[in-house]
Amino acid sequence: MTRKGWLLFIAISVFWGIPYFFIKIAVRELDPAVVVFARAVIAAAVLLPMTARQKTLRPILKHWPVVLLFAIIHMVGAFLLISYGEQHVPSSLTSLLIAANPLLVALLALGFDKRERVNGLRLIGLLIGMVGLVILLGFDVGGDRQMWLGAVLILLAATGYAIGALLLNRRPLVELPRTAVAAGECSVTTIVLLPLILTRLPSSVPSPGVLASLLILGLICTALALPTFFALIAEVGASRGTVITYVNPAVSVLLGVTILQEPFTIATIAGFLLIIAGSWISTTGSIPFLAVRKTPQPEVCQTE
Repeated sequence: MTRKGWLLFIAISVFWGIPYFFIKIAVRELDPAVVVFARAVIAAAVLLPMTARQKTLRPILKHWPVVLLFAIIHMVGAFLLISYGEQHVPSSLTSLLIAANPLLVALLALGFDKRERVNGLRLIGLLIGMVGLVILLGFDVGGDRQMWLGAVLILLAATGYAIGALLLNRRPLVELPRTAVAAGECSVTTIVLLPLILTRLPSSVPSPGVLASLLILGLICTALALPTFFALIAEVGASRGTVITYVNPAVSVLLGVTILQEPFTIATIAGFLLIIAGSWISTTGSIPFLAVRKTPQPEVCQTE
């Protein structure tokens, strides 16, 4: 990890550690589709003028089929699934399930991306993380059908995030301007969801808390977070980029437990620790706290 990679990592850990808390607040009064639409509209209103000033809209239009596919998977699908899922599960559990993202990247890479494939110790890490996920689902969700429905929706969203991370690391998305990709993604989401939300709009103005949550989701968790995340993926790769999910749950669980009085059990801790350990091993190939620190070798300068 470079210094730039660590700075991007810290920033996105905060930006994407807080949305589950605010989504939980928003879906108490609004339909999940309206929440996602509002989030995308606010972000698009910020990102599109930036893209216009930078004159980077043309490359996005040139590759619109890929941008459309990416937006459907990474934002429309994932954001809707999370918002609907949070109607049935606590925000803290949502973030813990999303922590399986690096595991899903590693799993998908087995068949789709040789550069991100895992083997040896990294494969063992993948299995450890999966055990943690089973514990989390078995004890925190148990036999509650509604919670199982919500958990499945969250895991499907995490899968969408994993596919999106792999797409971001491949051409042509990896070569496109990051702000323009984010603007295109938000614009596609707005257009796709517009017909859906027309019949789901609230009959009265939402409470100040919900309105504030929508602004934070749109401005910080989307307009600011997306270009930051794209830059992180370009800097460190899909597997390491999704390691942000190690830190995100800590932020989300803290907010959920202290403010929303959400439950926090021993099974939650055990499952989360196994997911973190498994994700770390599967993406870095080393055991936490036991990795040998290598002495950096001098770089050889090359001229073209």
